Amino acid sequence: MQNTIAVRRKQRKLSQADLAALTAVTRQTINAIENDKYDPSLSLAFKLATVLETTVDKLFNQGEDHQ
Repeated sequence: MQNTIAVRRKQRKLSQADLAALTAVTRQTINAIENDKYDPSLSLAFKLATVLETTVDKLFNQGEDHQ
C-alpha cells in the first residue's frame, strides 16, 4: 500500500521520531510504514491522519497499478 506519510511529515517539519511520539509508536514503525514494509492498524492510520491533518484515504492508497 502506497502512502504519502513522509511527504506530509516533512511538510509539517516533523522528524520520524516526532511523528512516532505523537502517535505512540516507535520511530522504526514510522520508518517501516513510510517504506511500505508495514501496513498500520486502522487505529494507527487514523492517528497518523489526525496528526498530519489529512484523511486516511488521502494518506494511503492501494495504487491501481499494484492489483
